[in-house]
Amino acid sequence: MIPAKPPARPDKVSLWRYLRLFRQDILSAQPAKLYGAWMAEFRTPFFRSYMVNDPEVVKLVLNDRPDDFPKSDRVGAGLRPLLGQSVFLTNGDLWKQQRRIIDPAFAGGRLRDTFPAILAAGQAAVARMAPLADGTPRDIEPETSHAAADVIFRTLFSVPIEDRVASEVFAAFKTYQRTQPILNLAAFIPGPRWMPRFFRRETRATARLIRRLITDMTAARLAQIEAGTAPDDLATKIMTTADPVTGQTFDVPEMVDQVAIFFLAGHETSAAALAWTLYLLALHPDWQDRVTAEAVAWDGSFAGLSGLRTTRDVFRESLRLYPPVPMMVRETTRQEVFRKRPVGAGAQVVLSPWHLHRHTRIWDNPDAFDPDRWQTENGKTGQRTAYMPFSAGPRVCTGAGFAMIEGVVLLAQVLAAYRFELVADRPPVPVAHLTVRTANGMWLRMTPRSG
Repeated sequence: MIPAKPPARPDKVSLWRYLRLFRQDILSAQPAKLYGAWMAEFRTPFFRSYMVNDPEVVKLVLNDRPDDFPKSDRVGAGLRPLLGQSVFLTNGDLWKQQRRIIDPAFAGGRLRDTFPAILAAGQAAVARMAPLADGTPRDIEPETSHAAADVIFRTLFSVPIEDRVASEVFAAFKTYQRTQPILNLAAFIPGPRWMPRFFRRETRATARLIRRLITDMTAARLAQIEAGTAPDDLATKIMTTADPVTGQTFDVPEMVDQVAIFFLAGHETSAAALAWTLYLLALHPDWQDRVTAEAVAWDGSFAGLSGLRTTRDVFRESLRLYPPVPMMVRETTRQEVFRKRPVGAGAQVVLSPWHLHRHTRIWDNPDAFDPDRWQTENGKTGQRTAYMPFSAGPRVCTGAGFAMIEGVVLLAQVLAAYRFELVADRPPVPVAHLTVRTANGMWLRMTPRSG
């Protein structure tokens, strides 16, 4: 069976019809021909945009000359009330300084240190799901969101999500998601930073609340660091790491910006990825059985993760079909030539993992769920040239390794405890807002496994 895929729009629509579709869902707003195109141009009265699927041009933008293609503020403007000057939105020297401070916290050795917190969050998720596992159809997305948020709080601040402030942040973030579209007017109309951005009142208020709560947690941690009582977690590591070039560390406002993106990127994307993986395994019970067999045999140790090969391939294939961040936007800083076509300075360059991962000229049977593809030559080539669920190049997500371990661990723990089945009359409909989620929930039946 072919997994859920959003319908494509007609090839020809008016600009204003396109903008309305785009605001509702960026995936179904695109024409079907983009799944086979190497490049497409889109014109508005305000700017030109180029979607690029050619792996060589993608490599040029992300790997070869990333400084010449900074992140566009057209998407960033919509997220700035929450994320401020986080590493997700900055460019140039400021971004480089932020990465020099943040990256050491996610280095290979530190992943082993965070493993017990991820494992504990998975155990809590399994226990929390027990009363729900009666075969009644359930929307599984709230459960995966809860689990992913728990991972973030345990690894970042050494507190479970049941902590009062952590619970308030989680609740406020759910409200923020409902009010924040992927793009607001700032995405289409250029203007200075001070220009009014027409955010909904609730969006602004919720962003302020989240930042105030994160500020309280960050200030408390700084006090613990100064008193010598801080736990050795990600927050402590980041707040005590000095930039090797300037010697500076993050102050509280700078750390709040970073924690906001850690929560957004680490919670929202992981929750989406886990929900889509559970759907794919419900759609393909044979693969669910294979993952379950691995999970039951796993001894729960960090060293034992190497034995979860099928689980890892399944999660990797889920990220191919449903990349949590479906599109990213860069901007040209000078005249360029893409595929023999002139591209002017100030143009928007759209890199779409969603289309790249399903491109008909790159992948065999691109819309099918096939974890075995990663052992084929086609799959290995695609992984090298056209697979970027965490972006690529210097701006690759600093938590990519963390996310892969988290996904595999949570998947193994949940599948060892429960079986998931489709609900025939409630298929998921993919839509993209902040990440690739469902229009009306991820409805599955969950039952305990015997033994």
